[in-house]
Amino acid sequence: MRILWSPWRYQYVKTLAGAQECLFCKLQGARDEEAYIVYRGRFNFVVLNTFPYNSGHVMVAPYRHVDSLEKMSDEELLELVQLVNKSMVAIRKSLNPEGFNIGVNIGRPAGAGVPGHVHVHVVPRWTGDSNFMPIIAETKTLPVALSEVYKLLKENWPS
Repeated sequence: MRILWSPWRYQYVKTLAGAQECLFCKLQGARDEEAYIVYRGRFNFVVLNTFPYNSGHVMVAPYRHVDSLEKMSDEELLELVQLVNKSMVAIRKSLNPEGFNIGVNIGRPAGAGVPGHVHVHVVPRWTGDSNFMPIIAETKTLPVALSEVYKLLKENWPS
């Protein structure tokens, strides 16, 4: 069995520990460029993860504060899946990944960092993208700056 370690994400986990306000609810009121919101739909939005597993890692979240997919309306769910797909298209055009991990963690025991607000992770993957740096040096190497990824995804977002 291979184990994927991500010690750099502890910085992210620490920021959530004392947070009183939901991250995704807070992001909705921010300016797109400051919050790295790539796209705003009718029911959901797409935002770059500022503590990414890889360059191009985005999250798709509903505007409504719900903790599980089964609490979303059919319209919300349809758009959520469409935005996951559009995210993949934009990431593929921008960064040319070899594959993707798409995931939803519902509830803290399942690994949800923000258990009260459901969201879908879209993580681009490349052969050999997990290496020794995060384990030995507690350092994650990201080949493309967050601001550059944001610019690329905005430019390549499908209409």
